[in-house]
Amino acid sequence: MTLRFSSPLLAPFFALFLACLLPVVSGCEKKGATLYQGYAEGEFVLVAAPAGGRLEKRWVQRGQNVRALAPLFALEQENEKSAEREAGARLRTAEARLANITVGRRPSEIDAVLAGEAQAEAARRLSLLQLERHEKLFASGYIARVQLDEVRAAHSTNTARVAEAKAQLRTAQQSLGRDKEIEAARTEVEAARAALAQSSWRLEQRAVQAPAAALVHDTFYSEGEWVQAGSPVVSLLPPGNMKLRFFVPETVLGSVKVGQTVSATCNGCGKAIAAKISYLSRQPEYTPPVIYSRDQRTRLVFLAEALPEASDAARLHPGQPMDIELK
Repeated sequence: MTLRFSSPLLAPFFALFLACLLPVVSGCEKKGATLYQGYAEGEFVLVAAPAGGRLEKRWVQRGQNVRALAPLFALEQENEKSAEREAGARLRTAEARLANITVGRRPSEIDAVLAGEAQAEAARRLSLLQLERHEKLFASGYIARVQLDEVRAAHSTNTARVAEAKAQLRTAQQSLGRDKEIEAARTEVEAARAALAQSSWRLEQRAVQAPAAALVHDTFYSEGEWVQAGSPVVSLLPPGNMKLRFFVPETVLGSVKVGQTVSATCNGCGKAIAAKISYLSRQPEYTPPVIYSRDQRTRLVFLAEALPEASDAARLHPGQPMDIELK
């Protein structure tokens, strides 16, 4: 077909228009990247206390970012504090009882026994000198045998008293309790320590901290309300708990592998978000309504999940629609 122009001045402008339009038409003919629709999903951490009680303090609000080990909330603690004090007193009593039966007598009692031993030893030495002198006198015929026998008996008595005093000293230095009593006292101390540790643990559980740096997604109780045992008080969303969920058709399932890199985009997300596929469902399902179309409604799709980097995960919001491109 030949184009004719009423004015020869229009021909150059039309040629310029075709030159500009040709790259656009050729670009439309190129095959675009295949995008799979999906959404961002967060795995929330529901923080609760193991025992019930009145919510005494809540330090965080919904939408607040908290660091790891930051205080979240605290329940009333009076009962647990009293139990901890009682357990501590029982431990001190058990330790005192063990110390009392494992050591010897008091120092003053041991000093008295030592003095008795010294007195007995002095009497023994004196009787020994008297015995030696009476033996000489008896040999010279100055005294009778009866007198010698009396001195000899007195020396034997003093020697026995020295042995008795040494035995009393050993007894005073030994522990008061028997082996079985000492073992029972040590077991009682260990039981008291375990009870104190349990009481301290219960007290610590009344004040709950953040397990990791996270976003406070929601709060379920206000200060003063009664919290049931195990009932969540705060819902946290750590950045590492964000993931992408999308569906791939059965026709490309064989080319999708765990560990494969994907690129995700969304409205207002800025640059593309890189993620790695961490899960592929083994059970097919029909196309969900969120990606419903007349052409694909009878095709089977498989759920896939991908984990982004923690820095990129902070840019996502649960339920946010995403466009996923396989790399």
